[in-house]
Amino acid sequence: MPSILVVASHRPGRNPSQRYRIEQFVPYWERHGVRVEYAWLIDEEDDEAFYTQGRLIDKARILLKSIRRRAAHVRRARSFDLIFLQREALMIGSIRFERAFAATGVPMIYDFDDAIWHMDVSDANRRLKWLKDPGKTPRIMALATHVIAGNEYLAGFARAHNLRVEVIPTVIDTERYVPLAPAARPDGKVIIGWTGSYTSAGHLRLAIPVLLGLQREFGDRIGFRFISDRAIEVPGLDVENVRWSSASEPEDIAPIDIGIMPLPDTEWSRGKCGFKGLQCMAMAKAVVLADVGVNRAIIQDGVNGMLARNDAEWTDRLRQLITNADLRHRLGAEARRTVERHYSTLAWRDRYLELFAELTQPR
Repeated sequence: MPSILVVASHRPGRNPSQRYRIEQFVPYWERHGVRVEYAWLIDEEDDEAFYTQGRLIDKARILLKSIRRRAAHVRRARSFDLIFLQREALMIGSIRFERAFAATGVPMIYDFDDAIWHMDVSDANRRLKWLKDPGKTPRIMALATHVIAGNEYLAGFARAHNLRVEVIPTVIDTERYVPLAPAARPDGKVIIGWTGSYTSAGHLRLAIPVLLGLQREFGDRIGFRFISDRAIEVPGLDVENVRWSSASEPEDIAPIDIGIMPLPDTEWSRGKCGFKGLQCMAMAKAVVLADVGVNRAIIQDGVNGMLARNDAEWTDRLRQLITNADLRHRLGAEARRTVERHYSTLAWRDRYLELFAELTQPR
């Protein structure tokens, strides 16, 4: 089996996209003879500067270091059988390194899981927006030997730029995400939960009017659990904030009875891969997801979860689940089966091995 150079921005264990689309498969690949080496740019000591507003001198230093590192990665690339590029080789508009990797003649997989041909810049780096070029994404796709997209919407865009495109969803390790019986709650509250980064809390805020209305209606019969890297306080809501940790994600989701995933209906949202909903589903939680993008493919409404398009539907779906424990359990059990069959590492890990063999066999 081949040796693979994984080209990504972040070190192992740091970035969710890398962890769930590549890193969680690596132990299985290695057991089957694949050798994997990571080529990343941003070290732990860079994180504070990289994710803080300002710090332009430090960010310039990180960029110069990244350029030197990528040049070294390109020089070593010919010693590998396959290059696995995740999203981009450098976090600015240039594709010089993607071209250089392609020029080595080593087959290159390009993997992406967001609509990154649209501009999306964190608040910490908004002043550096001019350095970005979302238009580089199709040019990178054209250089790749094979493109892996996280959902069909993304794949549809990629097929205009590359003939070899397939969908592999962002998946859950169902051997780690195992349904846990929630601890008995003497107060009998039904807990509505959301998980996501603070930068995506704007999506949660779309549902706040609905949640406030439900709090007024049900009072202390319901509570809310928000799992994020920063506390999210909402006056009028009975919120328990849980500090996000990759080490305890399943355990942190376990006390939730109903998982929610609100999203705006935008081009960017249609490129999302539904992962936060899938996390709750893997834990056998009933979910209500925004009727947007890939969520429509994941959810059979009323079978393995519910979809909602507007405040009235959100209120109706959540009210049904709050008042009907049997419905919660039935939808949660079917949600777990959906993840096992279609959105688990077990369902997809061998497809990667097949693909690696296809791309590296002698021509």
